[in-house]
Amino acid sequence: MSPPAPLPSSEPPLGKAHARRLRQIYGSAGWPCHDAIEIDLLAAGMLQRVLAASGHESLRVTDDGMRLVAAMLQGNRASRSQHEALVEEVALEMQRCGRIAWRGLGLRAQVPAEGGTRWCMARPDVFSIRNTSVAEYVEPVVHEIKVRRSDLLADLGRIDKRRAYLDLGQCWYVLGHDARGRPIGDAGEVPPECGVMLWEQGRLRVVRLAPRRERAALPFGVWMALAKATPVAGLDEETQPLLAITQECQGGH
Repeated sequence: MSPPAPLPSSEPPLGKAHARRLRQIYGSAGWPCHDAIEIDLLAAGMLQRVLAASGHESLRVTDDGMRLVAAMLQGNRASRSQHEALVEEVALEMQRCGRIAWRGLGLRAQVPAEGGTRWCMARPDVFSIRNTSVAEYVEPVVHEIKVRRSDLLADLGRIDKRRAYLDLGQCWYVLGHDARGRPIGDAGEVPPECGVMLWEQGRLRVVRLAPRRERAALPFGVWMALAKATPVAGLDEETQPLLAITQECQGGH
């Protein structure tokens, strides 16, 4: 009989699912699930079995496991900070174009449904309108900001979310860059009904214009949401930098 094959010496690869499980165990009583993720974490030394006097077994996150959780949290904070910074840049750029901009609004929109339409909540990163007293000339614009390719690909698959944005007005995707300075996507990946901007070397560059969408005026519910929300604070015109967008400000003329 041939000897058994040696066990692999390399540790199992650990990902976000493993880090999430460690956080769940750390914030709970540590009851085991006995699944593949738990096996990986035990094998990697991220978890430790603890046997109580009653005979019940629980799990404890080791110091190595805590370091993995801390690294994941740090990465999440960095991603959020990068996203928030780009949201701020886009909102300020819309102001420079003579528009009124809001961040983090929740707006009711209509999307196609079987037998008609249905209402849903849209939460654009940036929503802006022209600074005008004529309701029919507000030209609403939605900007969806993405700084990670995985988030972009997941978002492109959410058709109803995009339809909700288009119900509100023009829809633009603003794409950031990776650690090497490369764009996280290109215009060919974004549906043609949306415009595309790239954040490059501290500037916003229009890659593809968004098709103009004709509408009479904003629905009453959107006006109410705007009235209750606080727009982005105004800029000091004496300290305004040069316009970063290399083509016309969308909807701002």
